[in-house]
Amino acid sequence: MAEDMDVAHSAEASMLERFPMRDEDGEIRAEFVDQITRCIKANDTPFLRAVVAELHEADLGDLIAALEPDDRVSLVEMTGTDFDFSALNEVDDTVREEILEELEPETVAEGVRELESDDAVELLETLDEEDQEEILEKLPPSERDVLERSLEYPDNSAGRRMQTEFITVPPDWTVGQAIDYMRDAPNLPDRFYEIYAVDKAQHWQGAVPLDVLLRARRPVPLAELIDEDRRRVSVLDDLEEVARLFGKYNLVAAPVVDTENRLVGVITVDDVVDVIEEEADEEIKALGGVTSDEQLSDNVWTIAKGRFNWLLVNLATAFLASSVLGLFEGQLEKMVALAVLAPIVASQGGNAATQTMTVAVRALATRELGASNAFRVVLRESMVGLVNGIAFAVITGVAAVAWFKIPGLGVVIGLAIICNLVAGALGGILIPMVLERVRADPAVASGTFVTTITDVVGFFSFLGIATLWFGLE
Repeated sequence: MAEDMDVAHSAEASMLERFPMRDEDGEIRAEFVDQITRCIKANDTPFLRAVVAELHEADLGDLIAALEPDDRVSLVEMTGTDFDFSALNEVDDTVREEILEELEPETVAEGVRELESDDAVELLETLDEEDQEEILEKLPPSERDVLERSLEYPDNSAGRRMQTEFITVPPDWTVGQAIDYMRDAPNLPDRFYEIYAVDKAQHWQGAVPLDVLLRARRPVPLAELIDEDRRRVSVLDDLEEVARLFGKYNLVAAPVVDTENRLVGVITVDDVVDVIEEEADEEIKALGGVTSDEQLSDNVWTIAKGRFNWLLVNLATAFLASSVLGLFEGQLEKMVALAVLAPIVASQGGNAATQTMTVAVRALATRELGASNAFRVVLRESMVGLVNGIAFAVITGVAAVAWFKIPGLGVVIGLAIICNLVAGALGGILIPMVLERVRADPAVASGTFVTTITDVVGFFSFLGIATLWFGLE
């Protein structure tokens, strides 16, 4: 251990060159985590400070997640001002809350002061109001006011996620004046892509991209370069709509204005990437009946409680599907093959419906599916269900005849599969569309309803056709 420390403290190479964090697959090396843990236990503050100072915020977040809960807090406290608090936005909400609750408000406040406003708001918004207020009280009034205003905007709004650090200039300046101002200004944003022209009351006048600014001669008036039609967003715009705007128009930054058209912030592409990842995460979880706030770091009771309600709904729909089998109890007793093959029909319909539902939910989320093309898409999915239904009817029918040596059974199961795959395609597209129309989340509720439809239609069509075909009573 002592030999490791001597090597670590050598200035011949960076700390991460001597102690690589990741392996060739990009995963965190267990040896690296063990080394950090040993240094925390040994109170080796110089080593920890040197490592933390070299880590990117995302890597630091991964390291925090890999440590034991007690060691996480110790790492933050021991590294002091070298710790980048934006790394806490890279970990699960549960982990972040646990760390912030253990730290002194003064420590958190000092860390928040080093962050850009959007990162600071993201850090604070997961805390309850009492903890937020306790931390905000430790900040200077001007900084506190900015964060409080941002926290007052609705969740998932542009105002909540915007960065309040941006550059404004009068529209009557020249290019040279604007460049000189940016060279001399002490508190420029860490990164920016354009400057904004505003009047004395901070009303929006237009934007000048940096590439346009730097190509122009110094005497050129900014008024000649200002893009008055620059796409901008309102503080109340939903973040999903903002993300779609960025994707549609290839934006890297968008100014944010309030209800009186005053410039109050800017949203950059890194924020939008986070929004897209969060929305994708929520949709994937919703399709599986998992709550959006479930985290890998949650305990067993929290996860079980979050999943219970949806499993209860599934149980109720399963009883509904099973009740269809009860209607044909006599037929099932007379021909065991029906009981053996019925789940195949229901399963094929369920799988086909899931495929259609996944495409439909995604298309609704991205606004690719709407009233203008709904009929065409529904017809297309129905035809896909029919084509696949015919193909699998032949395959399953041949297999059923070969298995049970009953020629008519192949026809029965083939017709049932065609019915259920078409029903699954219709249910997979129509149910999400109906839920979207009544302002329910298609991703959350579609799965259970669609599965119920394919189970009910599958059992009923198969056993009903069998009853008619074989004349069973």
